Amino acid sequence: MADRETTTMLIIALILVIIYTFAPCSGANVKIGVPENYDGIFPWYLAKLRNLPGNYTELTVTGDDEGIFGVDAQFLYALKPLDREKQPSYSLQVSFRTSEHRQSFTVEVCVIDKNDNVPTFIGESMRGSVQLGLLKAIPFMQVDARDRDDRNTAHAELRFSLMEQTPRIPSSQMFSINSITGEVSLTEEGASTLDPEMCGRYKLLVMVKDMAGKANAFFTNGIVTVEVTGNTWASPDPVRLQENLPGPYPIPISQVKWSGSQAEYSLEGEFPEMLFTISREGVIYLNAPLDRETQDQFQISIVVERPDGREIAKPVELRVMVGDANDNRPTFPQAQYHTVVKELAARGTEILTVQAADNDDPKTDNVRIFYRLVGQIPESPRALFRVDRDSGVISVQADSMEGTAPQYTLTITAEDAKGLNSSCTLVVTVQDENNNPPVFSQHEYGPFHIPEDALVGTTVTAVLAGDADVRGGDSWQVDYRLESGNEEEVFTFVTDKQTNEVSLILSKVLDFERESEYILVLSAQNPVALVRGRYGPASTATVSIYVDDVNEGPILSQSHYEVTVREGEEPGRVIATIRGYDPDSHPIRYSLQGDTKKYFSIGKYSGELKTVQALDREENSTYTMEVIAVDGRNSSLSASTLVTVQILDVNDNSPVLVGDYSWKYLCTPRWEDQALVLASRDSDGPQHGGRLNFSLRSDATVRRNWKLTPINDTHTNLSLNIPYLAPEVYTVPFTISDSSSPPRSTFINLPVTVCPCNVRGNCKMAAKQLQGMPTIQSAVGILLGTFAVIGTILVVVFVRLSYQNPKQPSKTNQERVPLKTSI
Repeated sequence: MADRETTTMLIIALILVIIYTFAPCSGANVKIGVPENYDGIFPWYLAKLRNLPGNYTELTVTGDDEGIFGVDAQFLYALKPLDREKQPSYSLQVSFRTSEHRQSFTVEVCVIDKNDNVPTFIGESMRGSVQLGLLKAIPFMQVDARDRDDRNTAHAELRFSLMEQTPRIPSSQMFSINSITGEVSLTEEGASTLDPEMCGRYKLLVMVKDMAGKANAFFTNGIVTVEVTGNTWASPDPVRLQENLPGPYPIPISQVKWSGSQAEYSLEGEFPEMLFTISREGVIYLNAPLDRETQDQFQISIVVERPDGREIAKPVELRVMVGDANDNRPTFPQAQYHTVVKELAARGTEILTVQAADNDDPKTDNVRIFYRLVGQIPESPRALFRVDRDSGVISVQADSMEGTAPQYTLTITAEDAKGLNSSCTLVVTVQDENNNPPVFSQHEYGPFHIPEDALVGTTVTAVLAGDADVRGGDSWQVDYRLESGNEEEVFTFVTDKQTNEVSLILSKVLDFERESEYILVLSAQNPVALVRGRYGPASTATVSIYVDDVNEGPILSQSHYEVTVREGEEPGRVIATIRGYDPDSHPIRYSLQGDTKKYFSIGKYSGELKTVQALDREENSTYTMEVIAVDGRNSSLSASTLVTVQILDVNDNSPVLVGDYSWKYLCTPRWEDQALVLASRDSDGPQHGGRLNFSLRSDATVRRNWKLTPINDTHTNLSLNIPYLAPEVYTVPFTISDSSSPPRSTFINLPVTVCPCNVRGNCKMAAKQLQGMPTIQSAVGILLGTFAVIGTILVVVFVRLSYQNPKQPSKTNQERVPLKTSI
């Protein structure tokens, strides 16, 4: 009962979908869908034919040979169920008459599929065979099934599954099936263990389901028979091919065959492209001559694939070995060789070994090589060299190479058993040996004269020791050495390596008075050892050098003198003595230069430096002058030295007060931190000036009213010591003393104005003037009388300035800021 109600509801829903989706219209084609296998009440109204004119008559439907369809009051109906598998669609003609003429339109009825068919296997697809060696997942057969339901719906969407394998040896999971395509293949376990001798036939229980394998799908089971067959797919025997085969090409060399399903073949390996190819039938061809020297064997992998490119089985290997032919001439690794042989080399001395190589097979006689000496440049009347026929060793054939050419070029050939040959050249340089010592052309050289004032680097002379060995070699080069006479290294020598000539060079200043003659013993040797003989007297020579006397200028003992003198020292005192001497014992005269103020004098012959007048350090602390020493017999010969005189300080200056304080004032009552900054100065140096001390006079009133507070070495603050002091100009007595021992002092009476101040710190009344000092009124009167107009302008300026920017007595008052530099 529940199933029937469900079916009825489904039918009503489908009808509504059909009516609203395929709404027919008058005079136009109409398409409607109707489900198959309707089992409800008939007639079964399918759809209302909308928009028929109101005055239509004679409504009919045609095109239905079975009389299934009809129309009633604008409704299309069916009289029995429809079967999609029998007829999937109907084309009906609906016609009617109006007052004017007869009209018609087409109604297409499409039968909607229902899953009412069970899938079935196609019998011929249920048998197959699998070849030994097939890889896993490569299909070897395909199971096929069909379903009569609509292929465009899930009703005919089939899924395959493998239910059981019989027998289950050597494994229960030897095969697998693709659930969508039905392709059967081996599993990894099946591909590795398949053996026709163990089991030659398998029965597979396979299920096919429609509805994409859903739980409510229809299904069918079938038995698939799989035959296991052997295979001819195996590595072919190795192939040996001679190099340079004459052809014609291609030449078949081997063959393989996959005995199973349709297959395609290809070759892989380290060989030139298209050298080897394989046909569709598995025949392997050689397409060009082989060269053993390029590659003596090939390892070819033969790949078998399905037409879709998937590999069927593991590749098999073909080994191709290349046989040798004597097709290579022996060759030397280089076209030219260079070697050296000593001129005293004995007969049989090996010079060099040449080796040619033949690329033919070393296991054959094709690589046997013979050597010959076929040429020599320049030629010689006697045989100088020979080459061993088998080993290629080149040696000296002559008893000695002494007296031969310095270089020979030999031509050597290498030939194999077939007569193929090549050649190389050997350049042999005959090396000179040191069998001749250097020899001087004379035993004594000189005497040579050189003035004692000759410059260092002057060449005294040049001599030569000749050598009979080959020019330019080590055996010809000469090393010179001063054996004696040059103990103080007055001379050195330079050898010209191109000529072997040696030049004697002056390396120190000469002094006739000390040494007037030099006898040098010079020896000559080669840088390499003598092979024959020894060095004798001919390889030694004596060089005599005389030093000529030259008048020399005086020499001062110091280049700079530093002298100190106390200032105020009594004139005439000797402050230094300039010392000099003349190598030729001539008298020396001294003079001063640079003493423009004539503060000093020097003894003409004694060199004593004296002061002419007392010196003041405060005027000048340092004097620099030059002392000139002149040869007494030749005034053009002289020497000079600098003298620096430092004046030592003496405490001869008292400290003084500096600055103008007449315009400054102090406020009363006392303003906090207000003070006058007093500055002092001492002309003496720091040793005597140093820190300057301010002290009030020892008077009780003065010390009660005033206070001095030091700021630094040269400045101090003067301020009120009591809160109030009557306004007037006071004279403050104090002393300034330096820091020397004993100290020098200066007594000061300083006028200080004390006045009441306004809030801005400006003095509100004029202070009294000291006697003898001009008053402001008198100064103004004089200015007004002389410069009336200018005076008026100045009064206005001073009045305006007095009311602008007043100074507040505070910690920032300029009176509290000490000077940064001494006055």
